[in-house]
This record gives sequence, structure tokens and C-alpha cells, in this order.
Amino acid sequence: MLRTEIVQLTVIPASAYRQKLTSGGSGIVIIRKDTAQPGIASISRKTGKSVPAANTQLKLYPEEAFEEAIALTARLPYKKLKAVKTEIPAEEPDPKLEALADSEEYRKIVEKYTDKTGKLSYDLLNKDLIKSAHSSSKVREMIAEQKAVKQIRDYIIGVKFRNIAENHDLSNAEVQRIAELLDEVSPKGVFKELNDALRKDLSAQKKK
Repeated sequence: MLRTEIVQLTVIPASAYRQKLTSGGSGIVIIRKDTAQPGIASISRKTGKSVPAANTQLKLYPEEAFEEAIALTARLPYKKLKAVKTEIPAEEPDPKLEALADSEEYRKIVEKYTDKTGKLSYDLLNKDLIKSAHSSSKVREMIAEQKAVKQIRDYIIGVKFRNIAENHDLSNAEVQRIAELLDEVSPKGVFKELNDALRKDLSAQKKK
């Protein structure tokens, strides 16, 4: 992805850079020196403020840190950067997982849920996943057994993404990475509607 030069923050012990998102907007990535898990936020086109991704830990990455990063990277040009090194040992990224952002599989999934305006539609995505959930005997079985929402959601996503990508050899880790890539451009959580629908189904089943 295209990134700006790395800047050092003062609010927290971390560095940050701005990146272009697949949706066409901009985002901020913050990397702390005491954890290998980065903080990610998109930048609101209306307000210019940060909108943290659903999986960003706000205790580690407060709003003030994102606002400082936005200000420091505001006029920096985009360019290619190598992987950032932290002061603590971190697991080496899996090249296969990192390559998914530019993969044919990811392109097909994004293309499947792109609306008439050319934008990735989370509404189309969730409606399709919910439709698949309601037509799946396996999902009905999992709901009857009161499985966790995440477990059911991961099953639905795995089946659907493999079918769309026409690659049934995608590992669970690869499916999750694709989900993370989608989530990076959906601060509210890309699968919110699907999660809500599954909770509703689980609740209804429990009352029977």
C-alpha cells in the first residue's frame, strides 16, 4: 500500500504513518513500541477526524494519538515504505497473508460487493451473508446448538469467501486476513449487521 513517511508521536510511545485505503480514503496506522498489534483508523472525509477500526484497542491507541498523527502527516507525500521495526521481538508477517491485499481472491470479493457507484458496499455484503446464513442447514444446526456468534460468523464467511474467490484451498487464516482488510476500511465493523442477525437468531432459538 502507499504510505507517508513515518512520524514520531508524543502522546504515546509510538510511530505512525498515513496510508491510502482501498475505499479511496485515507487512514492512519500507529505502531507502539511495547506491542506488535498496530492501531488503525480511517479519516472522516466530513470532519477530518479519526474513526478507529473496530479491532483497534482504544486503551492502547487513544483518540489523541490519532489526531496527533493526522496533524503530523497532513502534508507528507505518499511513498513506499519497508516494514516498520519495533523495539520488541515480533512475529514475522506471513508473506502469503500480506500478499492477499493484492490478490485475485481479494479482488473478486471486493468486486462482488461493489455497488453501482463503484464503492465497496457493506450493505450488499451483509445482506448476502445473512441470506447465505438463513439458507444453510449447517448454520441452523450451529444456532440450535447455541454456538458463539464469532464461530458461526467465521463459518459463514469462510464458505462464502472461498466460493466467491473460486479457491477452496484458502486457509482459515487467509479468510480472516481478507476479513481484516475489509474491516480496515469499515470503522463501524464490516460484519455488524450479520452479527446482529445471528444474535437475533440465537436469541429466538433459545426461547423455543
